[in-house]
Parts: sequence; C-alpha cells; structure tokens
Amino acid sequence: MSKRHDAVFDDVLKGIGAAAPARDRSGARFLKRSTTMAEQASGQRQEKVLRLVDPASCVMWAGHNRAYEALSYENCKELIDGILSQGQQEFPAIVRRLPAGQVADYEVICGARRHFAISWLRANNYPKFQYLIEERELTDEEAFRLADIENRDREDISDLERARDYARAVAEYYGGKQSLMAERLQVSQGWLSRYLQLARLDPRIVSAFPSVRDVKELHARQLKPLLADAPGREAILAEADRLAAEQSAGQGVQAPKVIARLKSAAKPPKERRAADAVYGQQVQLRRKGARLSLEFPRDLPDEELRHAVEAFLKARADNK
Repeated sequence: MSKRHDAVFDDVLKGIGAAAPARDRSGARFLKRSTTMAEQASGQRQEKVLRLVDPASCVMWAGHNRAYEALSYENCKELIDGILSQGQQEFPAIVRRLPAGQVADYEVICGARRHFAISWLRANNYPKFQYLIEERELTDEEAFRLADIENRDREDISDLERARDYARAVAEYYGGKQSLMAERLQVSQGWLSRYLQLARLDPRIVSAFPSVRDVKELHARQLKPLLADAPGREAILAEADRLAAEQSAGQGVQAPKVIARLKSAAKPPKERRAADAVYGQQVQLRRKGARLSLEFPRDLPDEELRHAVEAFLKARADNK
C-alpha cells in the first residue's frame, strides 16, 4: 500500500482510542495485513513465489511436449529479441522441484523456449539474465494438462510433437481410454482421435518429409485409406524410402511434393489403350473422337520420324 493510502488510514484511526499515538502507523499496517489475509482465505488472492535462477539448474520434464533439441536461435529469435528489449523475462516458466541429489534443482513443465532464450543470452555475452520460474506442486497428469493448455494453439509446436505427446499421455495417465482423456482436456473425441492416428504414422513415412515440423495431421488423414490395404501400404513405404534417400542427399523435396508422391504411389498407373496403328517401331497413332495423335519419343531421329509420317500420309490417302 502507498504512503498516501497509509496517511488516509492514519487520519481515520487517530481519533479511535485515547491511547493511540497521533502518528502511529500500525493501524494502517494492521488493516493492510488483515485485508491480505481475508483475500487469501476467500480465494480472491493467490500468492505466487517467483524466483530468478540459473537456467543450468533446470532440466526439461521428461513429459514435456516440445522437442528441446529442435530449438535454435533462428526459431527463438523473436523471443530472444523481446527479452533483450524488455531487459528481463516477462512471464515465468512453470517448474517442479526435484528431489535432492538429482542432476538439477527443478524440472520445467512449461517454458522450454524461455529456458533456451535465457541460456542463449547467458552464453552470448549477457550473463546478467536469469531464468524466471514459478514453482508448483503438480502430479504428472496435472503437469501434462497444464503444458497442453499453454501450448495447444502455438504454431511453433508441430502436429507430430503434439500427437506423440497425446499418445504417451493416453497410455500413462488415462489407462488407454481416449474418451476419458478427451473429457479431461475438454476436446472432442474425434479431434483427439485424429492426433492419435498421426502418432501411429510409420516412421519411414515421417522420414520422407523435410522435418518432423512438416508432417501435418491432415497428411495422416489423407494417407489413412491408402494404407489400409497391403499393396497400397507397401507402395507408399517404398516411395517413402526413396524420398528419405533424396532428403538425406540434400535434394530438399518439400512437403506438398512429398504427400503428392506418396498418394500417387498407392494408386496403380492407368493402363494405356493399345495404339490404333503403328508406323515404324516407335511412332504410334491414337484416335480420340475426330482427332488423331502421333506419339513418338522426343529423341527419335528425324529420318525415322519422316518415314513414319510419310507412311501415315500414304495410309490416310489410301483410306479416302
């Protein structure tokens, strides 16, 4: 409470009781403490203990839904610049205290990017920055739900990271019951089912994409019917292996092309209709309604093509 507010309380209290000293400030302090205690008792006020710590004293929770190793200066640059601009970390990370004797003092439930940003700053000539944390007592299931709520709408967590986190959680916390997990997360069962389906996507197919961040929930939905039968599945996996080899060779096949090739592999090519006529060995005539097409290899020698066209013209004249 400000000095001005203290003075107001002093004016109100100074006439109550002859024994009270004229400038005794204890009345204001008493009311301030009483108000705080009343707010805490009623639930209107919650005290949070925040600490500034060395990020090296924190490790990621094993159930964290972000791939920490995928964080880099490039994908955290906006956050790093924001911390530099503000001169501090604005929002605390949520942590749990680890038992004594562990490799660290805390494990991070929410705040991996903030941890990376502060660690990067300290390692790059800004040693004054410390990691702002809020310590809480949480069960693993509560920690999972808290992390999910914080990160569900963030675009910097990939669909595949989220899907794998859900697949682990449904087994560990909800006894494999998707309906129970959907109820606890307050999402529809259909929405959750689609992410669990993505988590089951064959690793060979995942390797066909440029990175795990490029694998979308939509891709799993598109491939699901094509993977249902054995021939389609084998064709898709074989194409996925070819794509993975191309990615490893640095060819950089982008996600739209990857999914197009995987879908195409599962569909057998259309059988071409037999030619209506053949001239020479490599020139074929095909009819489509009133139109005629001569098909031949691009590298067919001019002389051979000339003979084929002359043969076509002769046959055309004979049929008139």
